[in-house]
Amino acid sequence: MSIQTRQEALIQEFGVSSNWEDRYKKIIAYGKTLPEFPEQYRTEDNRVKGCQSQVWLHAQLNDKGEIEFQGDSDALIVKGLVAVLIKIYSGATPSDIILHPPSFIQALGFEGNLSPSRANGLFSMIKQIRHYAMAYQALQQMQKK
Repeated sequence: MSIQTRQEALIQEFGVSSNWEDRYKKIIAYGKTLPEFPEQYRTEDNRVKGCQSQVWLHAQLNDKGEIEFQGDSDALIVKGLVAVLIKIYSGATPSDIILHPPSFIQALGFEGNLSPSRANGLFSMIKQIRHYAMAYQALQQMQKK
């Protein structure tokens, strides 16, 4: 499933919630679905800078050239946002991640309905995901030479 298709599905899923209280509950529920984050990845290198909460994102390239993300946070809503981003971007190629901006954020009104610190944290997480994608894309290009 492409990133664009995943974003459209997320927009549909959250679009049925008519108010932000329901959307917050859905975001928190997403966070509860995250698998246990391995302790070995709770490093400073995996910590997302720019988040008020503690947030960790770990990425690795699989055999198919797709990036698999794992993440965690110490705050419920932020953990849910991590889960949403993993749902959108995990299993995508580096070039797909780079080519597909997070259009779901504006479509769902995340910017205007999250607190400023959470919105900043969300954008910091996206920035980190894109940095991982750029690094893995450069690595793939080097390996082809």
